[in-house]
Amino acid sequence: MAMSTGDSSGGPMSEINVTPLVDVMLVLLIIFMITAPLMSHRITVDLPIANPKVADNEFVEPMDLAVKPDGTMYLNDVEVTEAELKAQFAVAAAKSPQPELQIRADKTTEYKIVRKILGSAKEQGMVHVGFITTGKE
Repeated sequence: MAMSTGDSSGGPMSEINVTPLVDVMLVLLIIFMITAPLMSHRITVDLPIANPKVADNEFVEPMDLAVKPDGTMYLNDVEVTEAELKAQFAVAAAKSPQPELQIRADKTTEYKIVRKILGSAKEQGMVHVGFITTGKE
């Protein structure tokens, strides 16, 4: 005995109700019509023009600071004291563009030594500081 679906043909119902689709599309259309004028910028400002070619011409040699586990420091392969290092930081911070300080600390060096160097660099105005590491072993 076959179940009846209510129509005389006996096949599946093939009508799709498009009313909810039309309702959703109209709501989206109204939302976009309201928000589209708000997306334009009302305040105009004179933006600077980026010129990336200027930065390429002004390459500055970075400062290489090696730190041994016992705390001895070598700036560009020359041993320096803490006072000399601060003086070098002050000179480098005054340059424009400022060179980058690249720190190569031994992995057994205590962190307090590196932290003291970073504090000295910040006090003297150094803003570009990087750490040199090796890849995976």
